Amino acid sequence: MSFDLEEVERGLAGTRFSGHARHHASVGSTNTLAMEAAQAGERTGVWIADEQTAGRGRGGHGWHSIAGDGLYMSALVAPALPVEMSLWISLATGLAAKEAIFQATGLEVDIRWPNDLLLKGKKSGGILVETAMTPANEGREAMLRYAVIGVGINLNHQSFPDEIATLATSLRIESTLPVKREAIVVALLRCLDEELSQLTAAGRNKLLDRVAEASTWIRGKRVHVGENSGYSGITAGLDARGFLLVREDDGTMRTVVSGGVREAR
Repeated sequence: MSFDLEEVERGLAGTRFSGHARHHASVGSTNTLAMEAAQAGERTGVWIADEQTAGRGRGGHGWHSIAGDGLYMSALVAPALPVEMSLWISLATGLAAKEAIFQATGLEVDIRWPNDLLLKGKKSGGILVETAMTPANEGREAMLRYAVIGVGINLNHQSFPDEIATLATSLRIESTLPVKREAIVVALLRCLDEELSQLTAAGRNKLLDRVAEASTWIRGKRVHVGENSGYSGITAGLDARGFLLVREDDGTMRTVVSGGVREAR
């Protein structure tokens, strides 16, 4: 369960995260540590833990990590983006995680909008982004002040409890080989650094097309959505803000706001 922070720092040379990585044996939540640092004025940082005792997922769902078996990490960033593009950070992180996992293991991850990482239809990881904004003022639009990007990936779990074994998997289960945490951390943060740079560049509008190409959930999948008393339909792409569109059987187009998208049988 050892973790080589110096190896990670060497791998992060030349990125915005260089010199900012911190490792903890056990914490309540890496996102909480990052949020506290952001509120104290920091704008760049990475927190990595062997285990979390009070981790949380999207929608406030709590979960407990197994020490050393997974990646439990949060990154603090402050890209110059309008608040209406906050969701794009989660989508960009999904692309970064997909590429990093492929680089490290050769496995092809699917992205279930907006924040789940899937392998062979089972959940292998998730993303939780928490943000703060600078309000609009004197003709200027509201801007992102900072974002905390939490990423959890099942790396070396060799089995799961019976109640979730049909829903969850790990990189080791799917590849049959142990996965080195340091390699995943470096690959993920380097890919994330590149994605964030593209978000603030002129060609950032390509992001939504790239997400649609990378995910089988964006177009043509029959899904059930739990919000607004629940509804079902066929996914029909992303709107300009990055929200998922679902066309119901009667032709009504719905915009998914809060997630909870599952495959409909």
